[in-house]
Amino acid sequence: QVQLVESGGDLVQPGGSLRLSCAASSSIVTIYAMGWYRQAPGKQRELVATITYSGTANYADSVKGRFTIARNGVENRVYLQMNSLKPDDTAVYYCNGDPSPRPGIEYWGQGTQVTVSS
Repeated sequence: QVQLVESGGDLVQPGGSLRLSCAASSSIVTIYAMGWYRQAPGKQRELVATITYSGTANYADSVKGRFTIARNGVENRVYLQMNSLKPDDTAVYYCNGDPSPRPGIEYWGQGTQVTVSS
């Protein structure tokens, strides 16, 4: 079992930037994919970005060109750099760890709030 703890959420103005961090309780080197998801009020949780153990990244169309995901196997952390933030990016952001490309147990953090508002 891996515990994930997110940090970095804040209130930011439109056009601003934030960097979210996800700290894992143990090594993430062998975890197949790490990712970020978000859930806005009244909406379903949606994928933001994922990155595999080999470094292949995947982004939701809504954040391509603005967000960058990175994983650090030494620090056991995953980061989400968010630039050019929009009010539609307002949500609780969750860190995810998927140990295998096959369906099965996944790890989730408790979430961190990002609010984009003037």
